[in-house]
Amino acid sequence: MEDNNLLIKYTNVNLLQGEVIVLRDVNLEVRRGEFIYLIGKVGCGKSTLLKSFYAEVPIASGEAAQVLEYDLKKLKRKKIPYLRRQLGIIYQDFQLLTDRTVEENLWFVLKATGWKRKEANERIKEVLKQVGMENKGYKMPHQLSGGEQQRIVIARALLNKPQIILADEPTGHLDVETGDEIIRLLREIREEGTTIIMSTHNLQLLEQYPGRILRFVSEHIQEDGESSAPVVQDATAKSPKKRFVIPDAVNEEEGQEGKE
Repeated sequence: MEDNNLLIKYTNVNLLQGEVIVLRDVNLEVRRGEFIYLIGKVGCGKSTLLKSFYAEVPIASGEAAQVLEYDLKKLKRKKIPYLRRQLGIIYQDFQLLTDRTVEENLWFVLKATGWKRKEANERIKEVLKQVGMENKGYKMPHQLSGGEQQRIVIARALLNKPQIILADEPTGHLDVETGDEIIRLLREIREEGTTIIMSTHNLQLLEQYPGRILRFVSEHIQEDGESSAPVVQDATAKSPKKRFVIPDAVNEEEGQEGKE
């Protein structure tokens, strides 16, 4: 990829789960600093696409499948950790180590990626401050609220200064107010130049926080443009309210949380 701002390029890519094709003919370009929403029914392939970016789901076929400087079609297993160090991954179910403090959770990641202890301690302080959790490093995960745990997960994703953050339903287990706080935090991170790719069933987010929309329908991905654009009056609302025109295939799943 000669374009320095082009981080991901998929051309006619097919993705499988087991022996079943989940996504066909994926054509996608992702550039630096974008905020991208993935929307669609449960099981439509959103998580599959995210997992393909960090080589957990292999590329079944395609003309091009590149993430950063890595060709996923030719990527050897021993090179996968180097790719993943340049990506930040935010899981819906947190995946924090429950027997270690917040700081120990973060140190575990940095130690595995070759950081020395002194530099690691400084980096841990930096990311905890960035997510507003600078006074929580000594706590165990079970002592934190869901929103606080998700902030720690975001801090963990930031440790190696990734160019791309992949967020799989990051607000799925959170209340509306806490979910809004997490999205605002992700948008602040995007403003510093990091690309955010986020799957969600919460279509209200598209109204409140504009971004590029990729809609998953019938094993394909369709570009819906920017969510800052078309709105219509909701005739069913008791008070004036705006909402996005989302196709029925997506609307019938609105509010349903889950992972592919």
